[in-house]
Amino acid sequence: MLAFTRPWAVIACLAGTAVVALGSAPVRAEDKVTILTSWYAQAEHGGFYQAVATGIYKKYGLDVTVRMGGPQINGMQILGAEQTEFLMSYDFSVYKALEQGVPAVTVATSFQSDLQGLMTHPDVKSLADLKGKSILVATAGRSNWWPWMKAKFGYTDEQTRTYTFNLQPFLADPNAAQQAYMSSEPFAARQAGAKVNFFLFANDGYPPYGTTIVTLQKTVKDKPDMVQRFVKASMEGWKSYIYGDPAPANALIQKDNPKMSSEQIAYAIEKLRESKVLVSGDAATQGIGVMTDARWKATYDFMVKEKLLKPEVDMKAGYTLQFVKDMKVMP
Repeated sequence: MLAFTRPWAVIACLAGTAVVALGSAPVRAEDKVTILTSWYAQAEHGGFYQAVATGIYKKYGLDVTVRMGGPQINGMQILGAEQTEFLMSYDFSVYKALEQGVPAVTVATSFQSDLQGLMTHPDVKSLADLKGKSILVATAGRSNWWPWMKAKFGYTDEQTRTYTFNLQPFLADPNAAQQAYMSSEPFAARQAGAKVNFFLFANDGYPPYGTTIVTLQKTVKDKPDMVQRFVKASMEGWKSYIYGDPAPANALIQKDNPKMSSEQIAYAIEKLRESKVLVSGDAATQGIGVMTDARWKATYDFMVKEKLLKPEVDMKAGYTLQFVKDMKVMP
C-alpha cells in the first residue's frame, strides 16, 4: 500500500453565496459536505474527485470536501461523531456498526461488486484450486471474505498466514496466494517482474457491494434532498471518470497522494473498465449506483450464518433504496 505525506485531503469547490440580485430570484447557498474516503487517494476513489474537479457537485448545489482516509483513521467512528456527512465504506462495516450502536445507513454504491480478490501464481486456475496452498490474509479479511472462502471451498485456517501488505512473502513462495485488489497488488507484482493470476471473489458469488456511500440515519431523515443531490452527482462523477476524461480527477488524486504514479492510476482505470464493476449487473438496466434488497439480504444472511453478525440486527436498517431506485444514471 502507498504511503501518504498529507494527513488530510481537502478538495473543495468554490462556495456559492446566497445573494438576491435586483429583479432576480434568490440564489441558494451551496451545502457544505464532506466525504471521508477509505484509504489513500487512488483511482478507486476517482468518481468523487471527478465530481469535484469538473464542477458536477457545484452543479447540484454542493460544496464538497474529499477527506483522505488511511490505516490509522476510523471512518465509522468519525461518521458517528458527525465529523463527516458521508463515508466511503463497505456492507460488512455498516452492519457491524449497527451492531455496535452506530446508526449508519448505506445510500448508494459505486461498484456492483467488491474489488477484493485473490492473487496467485500462474499454476492456479481458479479459487477452487487452492488446496495445499498458503493463503496470506490480513486481519480485516478474517472477518469478511475469508469465512466466505472457507464456507464455499472448504479451506481451513491452517492454510492461512498473515498478510502485512508486503508482496515479498508471496513473490518468494511459489506455493502462496494472497489477498489483493484487482487494481493494486497485481500491478505491483507486474512491476516486480512477476506473472500472476487474479480472481475476483464476486465472480464466484461473494455478495457485498464495493465502495459504498454511507451516512447517518438522521442525515437521511433531516436532509433527504441534500443526500439525493450528493448521490446523483457522485454517480455522474463516476460515469465521467471511468468513461470520460479522468485527467481532472487524477490531478487531484496525485495532489493528495503524490506517491500515486500515473502508471498505477492508468492500470487501475483499465481494470475498472475491463471488469465493468460500475455498470454490470443491476446497474446495466437500472443505472449506476443502484442497489437491491436481494443483494443486501445475501450479505446479511451470510454474516448471520457465519456468526459474523448478531441476528438481532435489523437487516433493512443498513441500507435504503430511496435515493437510487429512480436515479437512472445510465451507463
